[in-house]
Amino acid sequence: MARRRLLARHAHHGPGRVARGNRGGHGHRAAARRSWADAVSPALLVVLVAVSGGVGAVARFVLDGVLRSRLRWVVPAGTMIINVSGSLLLGLLTGLVAFHATPDDWRIVLGTGFLGGYTTFSTASFETARLVIERKGPASVLNGLGMLVLTVLAATAGLALAAL
Repeated sequence: MARRRLLARHAHHGPGRVARGNRGGHGHRAAARRSWADAVSPALLVVLVAVSGGVGAVARFVLDGVLRSRLRWVVPAGTMIINVSGSLLLGLLTGLVAFHATPDDWRIVLGTGFLGGYTTFSTASFETARLVIERKGPASVLNGLGMLVLTVLAATAGLALAAL
């Protein structure tokens, strides 16, 4: 029975959320963060994540096609630009939620949904492996390590911008 109540509370408030009155005195920030949690059902939130993820995937597909047709780099430019820009936006969004009164559900819908569909770790990994198989050692190292370093720097820059 206790497990059922915990699951019901988790489903209503979402992961990591605490019921009203137990927010530790965060005042107006807590009230702003509750706005979607009170207005949007968990089922609707799932639909919003799915739709925004689809929109993010379409945005990636279109942008990657445009970039591939216009840029010729040693590494796959489209995937690099998409992952770096997505990491910057995710850092900014995460910072807005962490440092300002932005509702947590924005992070869920836009971060998990849109930016989850927009960015692509699997394609970056595949393209790095393809460069290795094609015996393009320097390009594979540049792509793999370069992607890691640039995406972490971009996410950090987004967090720093949001903290201003």
